[in-house]
Amino acid sequence: MSGTCRLSAFPLEVPILIPISIMGEESVEKKAEQIGPQKQDRQPGTEEEMQPPADFIRNSYNGSDKLAGKVALVTGGDSGIGRAVAAHFAREGADVAVLYLDEHDDAQTTKEMVEDEGQECLLIDGDVRDSAFCEAVVEKVLDTLGEINVLVNNAAQQVVKTDLTEIADEQWEETFNINIHGYFYLTRAVLPHLNEGDTVINTTSINAFVGNDMLIDYSSTKGAIAGFTRSLSQQVVGQGIRVNQVAPGPIWTPLIPATMGQYDPEVVEQFGEDVPMGRAGQPSELGPAYVYLASQDSSYMSGQTLHLNGGTILNG
Repeated sequence: MSGTCRLSAFPLEVPILIPISIMGEESVEKKAEQIGPQKQDRQPGTEEEMQPPADFIRNSYNGSDKLAGKVALVTGGDSGIGRAVAAHFAREGADVAVLYLDEHDDAQTTKEMVEDEGQECLLIDGDVRDSAFCEAVVEKVLDTLGEINVLVNNAAQQVVKTDLTEIADEQWEETFNINIHGYFYLTRAVLPHLNEGDTVINTTSINAFVGNDMLIDYSSTKGAIAGFTRSLSQQVVGQGIRVNQVAPGPIWTPLIPATMGQYDPEVVEQFGEDVPMGRAGQPSELGPAYVYLASQDSSYMSGQTLHLNGGTILNG
């Protein structure tokens, strides 16, 4: 049971308790059980092809204006974790600029989710590997939404290779270009416009801390992100700017069938079973962590990592 709500109806004087989990929300455990063999043909994948569909924000999540009046820029915001971040930020009162590659239908759905919360959403499509493009993105957000208070670096790619000698130069370089160079380009462009109380949040991975023999290049970039987060935090903490990171474990996003599924569709069915909780997580389970790091609730926290990974104990 995820919680209870209290209902009373005349003439009863004793309230009836009804589990929130049965009020239009399928349990995350049941969702995980429904994941079967599947693949998608291109990265970063699309939400509409996923079975079961992912969850992005719980109906029971109540915003409390933690980000009222703020403007956030979220990369990879069209789907997966990025969409969950955009939805949670909007429910907390922020306007959101969503940067994505070319998944226009997914991005439009994210935009509608943000606008349904009464907030403004700016969609920008393009490639974070391009430094000049990242500079132009920041200018467009400033021109349209007026400011940037929160940067969420989240866009990523991965390719499964079980033998290091099979990783081509092009794959290695492209993974670094997207997963860490894009973070650098966009942060460098945003940083002069951040003020005291503003934040940068980077998405790293459990793989930065435990490694992954199928994702050596991806895991290496996620380790680089951890170093980037900690180093930048030390550089800007004196300005009142906080820099932190989230390290997700196995989360049900389009990247999984688009990468693991391409390697072997059967592998997807077991996705997440190796963590202590024995299941994949949902993007909706990560959104509140990003709210915490973006809001004043984390005012005494910088250079740190939130591990949302299904119970794997890490000391990093």
